[in-house]
Amino acid sequence: MTKEISIGSIKIGADRPLVLIAGPCVIESEGATLRHAERLMTICNGLSMPLIFKASYDKANRTSIGSFRGPGMKEGLKILAKVKESLGLPVLSDIHSIEQITPAAEVLDVLQIPAFLCRQTDLLIAAAHSGRVINVKKGQFLAPWDMKNVAGKLAASGNENIILTERGVSFGYNNLVVDMRSFPVMRATGYPVVFDATHSVQLPGGQGDSSGGQREFVEYLSRAAVATGIDGVFMEVHEDPDRALCDGPNSIPLSELAALLKTLRALDAVAKQVVQ
Repeated sequence: MTKEISIGSIKIGADRPLVLIAGPCVIESEGATLRHAERLMTICNGLSMPLIFKASYDKANRTSIGSFRGPGMKEGLKILAKVKESLGLPVLSDIHSIEQITPAAEVLDVLQIPAFLCRQTDLLIAAAHSGRVINVKKGQFLAPWDMKNVAGKLAASGNENIILTERGVSFGYNNLVVDMRSFPVMRATGYPVVFDATHSVQLPGGQGDSSGGQREFVEYLSRAAVATGIDGVFMEVHEDPDRALCDGPNSIPLSELAALLKTLRALDAVAKQVVQ
């Protein structure tokens, strides 16, 4: 069993019911962000599923120089603050450098370390010192047992409010696979583990100047991951994925989310032998 971590009124870990981290990949506009957050909240309230809203103010690792990155930190944090204040949802976004941590921590409930930066010791230490919950994406180049060292850097810096997220491992070129053994291995660290169901079906750089994706497999991988007893699922969703400004090919339509979550909630109850 993993430790229990509080994120506002939400508790994740310790075999509590599944938590959803979801939102569009990137903040496209204030209106679109609030609209997605409201729809997600309605869906999750109907299923009694805890929700943490996610959207990136800056996607610093896009495939090409011409890709849309978002509104930037200052404007993006203002928009996320409106989501938090108007809807009462906890919010999560990526940080990419030490100087982003202080302003981000003033708004965000969870600071997310992107997969490519998961071994950056100085960034991890500074993030830990913020006192916020830290969600670390496992690098596509790491084995699941390597994440104990990542968590160890945060814990040694005085912060054990740690979440570890699996997002697939590189398999040849422009492809990722998910080893279901990674979930019990990472949960053995004692920290809550989340499955990033949509980035795990990404085809990095698969479209030449952008990443592709196979969203048709999100359902199957997320079912399998939840059946292992994980603590949360991360999904990028969009009202119209084919027109999304970032990660559309691996995002799932909002219209399909409720049915999938209902299935995942039932699997979670069986895996954890609890009644929801």
